[in-house]
Amino acid sequence: MNGPKEVKAIQLLDLRAQTAAIRGELDAAIGRVLDHCQFILGPEVKELEQKIAAYCGSKFAIGCASGSDAILLALMALDIGPGDKVLTSPYTFFATGGSVARLGAEPVYLDIDPETYNLDPEALRKYLHSLPADEVRSVKAIMPVHLFGQTADMNPINAIAAEFGIPVIEDAAQAIGARYDGRSAGVLGAAACFSFFPSKNLGGFGDGGMITTDDPALDEKLRILRVHGSKPKYYHKVIGVNSRLDTLQAAILLVKFGYLEGWTNQRRANAQAYREFLGQAAYEGVVLPIERSDCYHVYNQFTIRVPNRDAVRRKLSDLGVSTEIYYPVPLHEQVCFAQLGYAKGSLPHSEAAAAESLSLPIDPVLGRAEVEVVVERLGTALRA
Repeated sequence: MNGPKEVKAIQLLDLRAQTAAIRGELDAAIGRVLDHCQFILGPEVKELEQKIAAYCGSKFAIGCASGSDAILLALMALDIGPGDKVLTSPYTFFATGGSVARLGAEPVYLDIDPETYNLDPEALRKYLHSLPADEVRSVKAIMPVHLFGQTADMNPINAIAAEFGIPVIEDAAQAIGARYDGRSAGVLGAAACFSFFPSKNLGGFGDGGMITTDDPALDEKLRILRVHGSKPKYYHKVIGVNSRLDTLQAAILLVKFGYLEGWTNQRRANAQAYREFLGQAAYEGVVLPIERSDCYHVYNQFTIRVPNRDAVRRKLSDLGVSTEIYYPVPLHEQVCFAQLGYAKGSLPHSEAAAAESLSLPIDPVLGRAEVEVVVERLGTALRA
């Protein structure tokens, strides 16, 4: 690396800069919604659903109010409820397990692959093969998480699911545009759940979500469930929820969707720059994220492991570098899940990731110069 560069503080996410660059298009899109006043399930929602379906290669896409609701609705569409189990990862955002518990079902947490942070297929295989037949029948879904922008190892996961006749729901909240074995996140299971939270690669100006599927029956059921279970209007054969993607959010997302591929390319370029500069620096104890050869990583986060993580993070903050810890407490150790009975050390790879992981700025508004400065300041923080 060259000598230190004088730059301003480096943010983890700079939405002001992203928004300013496309402000005129956003204002025009919002103005069109204000003109037609179809604020609920307006034409922009349908257009976004069509574009996301085409982008993922799915037959259907159903907009909803949030990524959390996308998971909830997918579980509801599979009739999951009390007495059922859903197998998933503990190293993820709370919505993954919280949505399962909200329906009265039990989230069963299985350990991660320590290199990818995603659900370990071998842990899944061992768990299912350890169950007696009557308990296997209580497992109603497998929900791998495509964490940080890289898909889980879906071929073995799907093979195990097929062996036991269990549907797979992708938690793809962080992985729009990610690919596995030539196929996109969104078509690697019975259904997939996306989030448009502002920090996502495709983020709105608030909450928003989407579910993709190739199953026409699921598509129909999801569209009914998101409007209180109503079809036709005011007639209810099932109980649903109020979870509609706002037309204003869809209009904003349509503008930003046009930039998604370019932003993803810049994220990937920043990830490559990190690998180059960190490789040159060779800081002791720093572990870089891997990108599997069968995956296309979209880097919602660039997450390293560092010794003495919390102290390093504090020092980086002092040096003007914003970072984040995703996630400091794995779900099986959350107080609200204490009744599930997971002992400390029961899922060691997830617990180690929670203790050691640190996400560095990889916002597409950044470039090589900023990445180089982050790496230089990381060296200072490690030596402090």
